[in-house]
Amino acid sequence: MSTKFIFVTGGVASSLGKGVMASTIGRLLQNRGYRITIQKFDPYINVDPGTLNPNEHGECYVTVDGYECDLDLGHYERFTDIKTTRWNSFTTGRIYMEVIDKERRGEYGGKTVQVVPHITNAIKENMLRTSKDNNLDFVITEIGGTVGDIEGLPFLESIRQLKWELGEDAIVVHLAYVPYIAAAGELKTKPTQHSVKQLQSFGIQPDCIILRSEHPLSMDLRRKVAGFCNVRPDCVLHSPDVSTIYELPIKMHEDGLDDVILRLCNVDDNEIAAHSSSCNNDFNEQWKRFVDLRKTSNEDLHIGFIGKYNLQDAYKSITESMSIAGTYKHRKVKCHFIDSELITEDNVEQQLAGMQGYVICPGFGDRGIEGKITAAKYLRENNIPTLGICLGMQIMAIEFARNVLGYSDAHSAEFSKTTKNPVIDIMEEQKNLVYVGNTMRLGGYECELLNDSKAQKAYGKDKIIERHRHRYELNNRYIAEMESQGMVVSGKNPRSALAEIIELPANHWYLGTQFHPEYSSTVLNPHPLFLAFLDAVLNK
Repeated sequence: MSTKFIFVTGGVASSLGKGVMASTIGRLLQNRGYRITIQKFDPYINVDPGTLNPNEHGECYVTVDGYECDLDLGHYERFTDIKTTRWNSFTTGRIYMEVIDKERRGEYGGKTVQVVPHITNAIKENMLRTSKDNNLDFVITEIGGTVGDIEGLPFLESIRQLKWELGEDAIVVHLAYVPYIAAAGELKTKPTQHSVKQLQSFGIQPDCIILRSEHPLSMDLRRKVAGFCNVRPDCVLHSPDVSTIYELPIKMHEDGLDDVILRLCNVDDNEIAAHSSSCNNDFNEQWKRFVDLRKTSNEDLHIGFIGKYNLQDAYKSITESMSIAGTYKHRKVKCHFIDSELITEDNVEQQLAGMQGYVICPGFGDRGIEGKITAAKYLRENNIPTLGICLGMQIMAIEFARNVLGYSDAHSAEFSKTTKNPVIDIMEEQKNLVYVGNTMRLGGYECELLNDSKAQKAYGKDKIIERHRHRYELNNRYIAEMESQGMVVSGKNPRSALAEIIELPANHWYLGTQFHPEYSSTVLNPHPLFLAFLDAVLNK
């Protein structure tokens, strides 16, 4: 079977869940025994989201090979257990940079460089690249934004061309919204009709339309959409509200989405039967058990997130990883944002009241840092279960140096250029680099775990690989003194001896990681550190 391409577009409004729907399609095809990957093409000019404010764009996700990308790639991995790379994520800025670099090198032979064909050819090449490199059955490509956005037009033109070039090997799945007008007491399909007509005006006919609605959709309404939008009635499907996004693959399978896609891609019955006979049914059953467990977990577990980005998606992978781990502990984890800018020595107890465990969140910049340090001191001294991630681990180290080692000016070189005790400092080999993104330690790095430590017990092994996204490190010249006072470096990079995990063995659970464990946590393989942290919370 040749590789099939599924393009996922959206209309009417943003935030309809294209990323979750693309992930759902991937999950359903995997359940049928197919090899898949998922890509994201974003229309903004930034080369990547690494320098975007999380309060504006949500979290920045990092692939296993160290590429900073959109948070939807986290959904892709959590749903499907695939490992994404830099070839799974593109922005308009990155595409234009590639083309401009070629032009500067003279690779276009003096021709006038234009959106068509040079930009669109670059887009198409990158859309096709993963299938050539990985021998896949399906490549699912999500287009960010909504149909009609001016910056997204080159992507739509590329899809139009590929649909003609690939023929039956390419289909378009369009996600649209059907609003309910309370005053009229009815659902309105006109926004969807306009969205599809706009897509058609760019030369693209959708093959399948998925209607996002909070209300049930009758077959008459679906037939109406099918008639106005030139698709078969059985190719108009409903994406309903669900109690958890992880229920969506089950709902969409019940509505026939995977069957529709296989038929639209002209996959013959013998091919379908061959893949179905070889697929792992336990994989699918495990997913159903997870969703059932999620529905029946009734007891709440309240976890405080001490950070400075008060946006639902700012810590998306952490909240999802914590929630997934909670499901396996028969609990509904409720994540509560605690603004570190508001925490002081006088109100720390009040600000942190009511939670059963805490996460000191990652981030960049000095806003809210002193509040985090104050919180870390309170949590350490009161033996409250605490997990520090990236900057969170660094905060733990700074606080310990100040209040246990006695270095009152201890700080990070990121926030203080005058401190005489830079407990957190930048790596020497990166100090002279020009571009901010180039000074980052990104992607998967090895870590060796200290025998019999909390970290080693949680993982159940001695060596791990975890993903990083940071610029500064725990300064090695302070480690011996910290360990003499009870803070243990329980994870180290075997090549550089840089600290990866610190913990206080005397405390019930007080552990920080320089890496981001949330990037490696999925529905079917929850991260062991989140599971161990919740165990500590429950046992406490």
